[in-house]
Amino acid sequence: MTRVTGIGGFFFRARDPAALTAWYEKHLGIDDMVKAVWQQQAGPTVFAPFGADTDYFGRSEQQWMINFRVEDLDAAMADLKAAGIAVETRPEWDSEAGRFCRIHDPEGNPIELWEPSADDR
Repeated sequence: MTRVTGIGGFFFRARDPAALTAWYEKHLGIDDMVKAVWQQQAGPTVFAPFGADTDYFGRSEQQWMINFRVEDLDAAMADLKAAGIAVETRPEWDSEAGRFCRIHDPEGNPIELWEPSADDR
């Protein structure tokens, strides 16, 4: 059987693709997603369907949520808060897998930031 080796791209609709691209570059450091291929750092990736009735993503009509790995969650949260971006944390989100927080892009899409535990890096 052919085996997938990683995520090759993540594509989604946006009301203002240029503005959203600029937001992701400014606040999450993702280089221009349209003009350049984003080279990721090697590390774990979770691919997991959730039940249709989950409230984990937020809005019930939300069909997806992306999770980005970060090296220092505290520094990332401080930078985002300094930029006026609301950062949500919940004790139940942190686990043996690591620490998590949630933000939303300007179009309301949920973004989870994950600092893997030392064992998962």
